[in-house]
Amino acid sequence: MKRTKTSKAWMQEHVNDTFVQQAKARGYRSRAAFKLAEIDDRDRLLRPGAVVVDLGAAPGSWSQVAVQRIGARGRVFALDLLPIEPIAGVVFVQGDFTDHAVAQQFEASLNGAAVDLVMSDMAPNMSGVPTVDQARSIHLCELALDFAVRHLKPGGHFLVKVFHGEGFDGFRRQMQAAFRTVEVRKPKASRDRSAEVYLLGNARK
Repeated sequence: MKRTKTSKAWMQEHVNDTFVQQAKARGYRSRAAFKLAEIDDRDRLLRPGAVVVDLGAAPGSWSQVAVQRIGARGRVFALDLLPIEPIAGVVFVQGDFTDHAVAQQFEASLNGAAVDLVMSDMAPNMSGVPTVDQARSIHLCELALDFAVRHLKPGGHFLVKVFHGEGFDGFRRQMQAAFRTVEVRKPKASRDRSAEVYLLGNARK
């Protein structure tokens, strides 16, 4: 009964959410589009002509924002285990980005282009056990960081969703070792009660 009430309350909030309504009106696949848009308005990550990689891209709203902002000369590569409905201007590679064969497919699609930005809005499938979910989340962040360090050009940027909790400070230190500066962003579209923030690694060393 409690779970049913919670689900109904969440659905009611979701339906009435301003960002959900705006996403539908603008054709974005999820409200997460506005998180990236707000961060980019501040930090100018999605520059015209940029080469961008969107890890864990499904359903594709971050790729939608990216392809709009980088223009025809830019390139967006979306990677995910789940299928994504095609997005004009986005190259989609389905599979686990840590898998060697998937990495080879991505690198072939890249065709020697230098990557300016790696971004990740990934979160694990939640078990409901906070310590387990936090550990899984940090592990995903570490995998994304490893990918970014391997593929970004020197001076490139990395944007990643991280949840406050066990392992957060350690992960931030890992990012500080790889980037000149690491900053915290909490966009308005990120619900206040959520422990999620975004860490922005500026200028890969």
